Amino acid sequence: MSVTSELSSDGQRLTIRIEGRFDFSTHQDFRGAYEKETTAKQFVVDLKETNYLDSSALGMLLLLRDHAGGERADVSLENCNADVVKILAISNFSKLFRIG
Repeated sequence: MSVTSELSSDGQRLTIRIEGRFDFSTHQDFRGAYEKETTAKQFVVDLKETNYLDSSALGMLLLLRDHAGGERADVSLENCNADVVKILAISNFSKLFRIG
């Protein structure tokens, strides 16, 4: 499990990549990836290497959305595998995030 983040050269887009399990054990690392970011206007969570997520991961995504501006937030969940898309769909996260 690892969480990495990268800010675009113009400082407008923060990409957070999660490898392995996205669960409570990643809480500190995930928060640390965006918590101090004040310039980004767009947040991307890259789930290409994520093979599992649970309810605590869903909660962490909601905290990121709040940090990014709540209803006005520009947060997308990208490169989701079929299992992750299914969990997000069941949770109605498609109403809160762009999912791809």
